Amino acid sequence: MDAWGLPTSAVIGGKEYAIHADYREVLDLLAVLQDPQQAEWERWYIALALFYEGGEAIPADARQEAMEYLVEFINCGQQEESGRPAPRLMDWQQDALAIVAGVNKAAGCEVRALPFLHWWSFMAFFNGIGEGQLATLVSIRDKLRRGKKLESWEREYYRDHRAEVDLAPRYTAEELAEQRRLKELLGE
Repeated sequence: MDAWGLPTSAVIGGKEYAIHADYREVLDLLAVLQDPQQAEWERWYIALALFYEGGEAIPADARQEAMEYLVEFINCGQQEESGRPAPRLMDWQQDALAIVAGVNKAAGCEVRALPFLHWWSFMAFFNGIGEGQLATLVSIRDKLRRGKKLESWEREYYRDHRAEVDLAPRYTAEELAEQRRLKELLGE
């Protein structure tokens, strides 16, 4: 992939597929990939169908290549780094309003009103956010995760915005069923 271009198609298994490159479509498929209530193979099958025009018809022997291209596309043409995964400090859904505010500021317009905005362009704006609510949320989350002391204004912000700062847990279907079972046992 060329970092100076904006890809709109991919060659997978020798066949060219148009891709759905609008940031909204990529955010939708990220939500699918992060859904703990579906099996991994189901998440990937749905993600490929959402990303590639005709993706549900990608031959089985080309799916690995299709998944690798999708990951590289999400990473804006960069190879996925191997090693220890970074801790989760942001959630695309939970932090949507803070993300939109920062992206709009960086873009100089309301990006949600645009009929199309390529994922890579969206991410360029995202990476240019700088100071603001999202930076505050991520900074406080990181300090809490590492057990660092919060500044007095951060403690006050956390106290007033705890629901926004604390990332909501993601439970699998099995975990939710177990929670319901335990509540029934306790008569709740």
